[in-house]
Amino acid sequence: MSNEIPHIKTKDLELLNSKDGILELLRYKNTDVARSLKRLHYTSQLQRLQIELIKMQNWVEKNKKRVAILFEGRDAAGKGGSIRRFTEHLNPRLLRVVALPKPDDIEKGQWYFQRYIQRLPNPGEIVFFDRTWYNRAVVEPVNGFCTKKEYKEFMSQVVDFEHMLNKDGIQIIKFWFSITKEEQQSRFDAIAQNPLKIWKMSPVDEKAIGLWDEYTKYKQAMFKETNNKFAPWQVIKADNKPAARLEAIKYVLRQVEYPKSADELKLLTNDSSILYTLKEGDVDATNG
Repeated sequence: MSNEIPHIKTKDLELLNSKDGILELLRYKNTDVARSLKRLHYTSQLQRLQIELIKMQNWVEKNKKRVAILFEGRDAAGKGGSIRRFTEHLNPRLLRVVALPKPDDIEKGQWYFQRYIQRLPNPGEIVFFDRTWYNRAVVEPVNGFCTKKEYKEFMSQVVDFEHMLNKDGIQIIKFWFSITKEEQQSRFDAIAQNPLKIWKMSPVDEKAIGLWDEYTKYKQAMFKETNNKFAPWQVIKADNKPAARLEAIKYVLRQVEYPKSADELKLLTNDSSILYTLKEGDVDATNG
C-alpha cells in the first residue's frame, strides 16, 4: 500500500468506485491510488474522444469527405500506438491504415509518389499513414536509401504534390511525434527485452541512436521546406505516450468540420505544451 494518500475529489472517488476503478486498483501488487487515478482519467478521456471519432467518421462518410492523416517521427516515438487508439472503435470498412514496406523493383522504377497515390482516401474514407512519402525527406537520406538527386527532386516536388491533393479536396493532417534521445533508447531497450514486441526492431531502428544528429538535420530541413498553410506540421512531444495520443486525437477532431457543441469544442482544446503547429519556415526548436 502506498504511504502517500492523495486528496481525492468526489469525481475521483466515483471513478475509483466504478468497475474499471476497482480493476485498476487491483492491477498492481502494491496499490497506488495516484497512479490508478491517472490511468482512469486517461481512459475516461480517451473514451470520450473515441465517441467523438465515431461521430466524425459518420460525418465524413455522409458528406463523402476524404481525410489523410500522416504520422511521422523518430523510431519508437509511438506512431503505431496512437493510430491504434484512433481506429480501435471506428468502422473498419470506412478507414484504412497504410504502412508500406520498402518498394519492390517495379515501384523503384515508378514516380516516387505513385504508390502513395494509390492509397489515398476515397470519398467517405479516412486513411492513416504510418510513415509516409516523407520517408524520402528523412529516413532514406539518413540511411543512404536514396541518392542526393532523388532527395532533391522529392523536396522540390512534395509541396506542389500536397497542394494538388488539397485543391482536389483531400484534407491532409501531418503529425511529427517528437521524443528525446534518452526516451528513444529506453523504448528500444524495452522492445529488445519483450519477446512479443521484438519484431518491431529493424536494422534501421538499431542504427537510429547513432544517427540521431543526422535525423535532426534532415528533420529540420524537411520542416523548413515542407511546412505550409494548407498542410502545416503538428509537432507532438511524445515522451508521455498517453498525453501524445489524446492531443493527436483532439487535434484531428477539431480540424475535421463535423458539427460540435460548445462543450465538445472545449473538450477538444489542445495543450500547447504538448502539441503545437509549426509556423511557416520554422525548423522546430526541439531536437526530438
